Formats: sequence, structure tokens, C-alpha cells
Amino acid sequence: MKTTIGFIGGGRITKIFLEGFKNKNVEFESVKVYDPNNETLDALASDFPAVKKAGTPEEAAQAKVVVIAVHPPVVMETLEKIAGVVNDETFVVSLAPKITIEKIASKVKTANIVRMIPNATSYINEGYNPLAFHPAMLKKEKKQIKKLFKPLGKTFETEEHKLEGYAIISGMLPTYFWFQWQELETIGEKTGLSKEEAAKIIRTTLKNAIKLYYKSGLTPEEVMDLIPVKPIGENEEEIKNTLNSKLLGLFEKIKP
Repeated sequence: MKTTIGFIGGGRITKIFLEGFKNKNVEFESVKVYDPNNETLDALASDFPAVKKAGTPEEAAQAKVVVIAVHPPVVMETLEKIAGVVNDETFVVSLAPKITIEKIASKVKTANIVRMIPNATSYINEGYNPLAFHPAMLKKEKKQIKKLFKPLGKTFETEEHKLEGYAIISGMLPTYFWFQWQELETIGEKTGLSKEEAAKIIRTTLKNAIKLYYKSGLTPEEVMDLIPVKPIGENEEEIKNTLNSKLLGLFEKIKP
């Protein structure tokens, strides 16, 4: 689907998408990005020479595919700004939780409305990106959108009411672990391992531990019982409580 694409919002997720597209040599007729921060736009244009800076949201929204890459509190006002530009052939793709397709449809004159909860691993084309479509969107248009975003990783349709769950359990999942892996690398160095050795050990063990947990046929309890010594076992309940309070608390804030 070689087309024009416009991003409103030039932050992290736009960079992730552009990197994923670049990795797979995806070409567009034009790529425009609007962001109120000129430094952000300059950085994107430097990293991705195909990007053209849009002076207004309306200019970016003249594209065939318009990606709304802003935080939930400003989605509706952004849609109001571009409402006069969007037509019935425009694809509007919102990456924000909380703001429903019904609310988006109240501001723009198209049934080609898509919501996506993107994953940062799209940066390396290993994303896990659920989509929800406007009920009136035709199968042909759905297929075009799936094809467009397929280079970013696994892209699939789900029910809209599940998207915020995906945001908590997939979209933000890496943040629950990345800092721990980094700290374990540091601890590994303190035990005498090189930084490279520590990184390889953690990477390999994590990969295989996930396989063991999900593919061994053992119950979670049986898997966890395979290692008798649990250095942070006494902190497990505290960690579980933190996960529940923080993640379910956030879910309450982002659900429609």
C-alpha cells in the first residue's frame, strides 16, 4: 500500500514507526509529521530524510493515512483541528487509549477509523499491535491497513473494549522488566563477569525461561518449584501488590 502518510505528534511512537518502516524499506509517496516542538521535528528529519515537516496539524492531515500520535487528553482537540481536512476516503489511525472509535467518529467525516495499541518492539519489526476498526469500515479497507502496518510486526484485529488491556499487558509490559535486566547486568559485573558476558547470560536465560514457563507443559507452580533457592522470594507479595495497585490503577485511568 504505497500511499501518503501524516503523523500528528512526532514523539517516541512516531520514531518507532518510522524506524520499523525504514528497516523494511517501506516507501511512501510522502511522509509528513507535525509537532509543535521544532527540535523534535528536526531530529526526525535528520534520522529519516524522507520526512517532511508539516507546519500545522491540518497539513499533516491532508495525507491518505493520518496517524494521531498524541496523548489522550489532546486527541479530541486535535481531531477538531483536522476535521475540515479529513474526508470520507481518509484513514484516521489513533494510537491513544481511552478515546473510543465512537468519539473519534463524532469529530471526523470518515468511517475509516482505526485504533491501535502499538508496541515499542515495532522498532525492530517485532511488534505486537492490536487493531480495532469502525463497524462500518469495509473489509477491503481493513485489509489495506493491516498490510500497511504488517512490516512493524504482528498486526491483528481485536475487539475495541480489549485495547486498554493490551496497553497494560503488552504496550507497557517491557517497562516492568527493562530496568531490572539493566540492574542484573550491573550485578553480574560486580560478580566478576564482563558486561558482554552478563548481557548474553541474561538474554539467553530469559529466552529459555519463557519457553520453559509457557511450553513445558508444567503448571506455573511446577515451573517455579524447579529452582529451590529464591533470593527475593520474601519480596514476592510486595512485588505482586505493587503490580496490582499500579497497573490496575492505571487501567482505571485509561479505560473509556
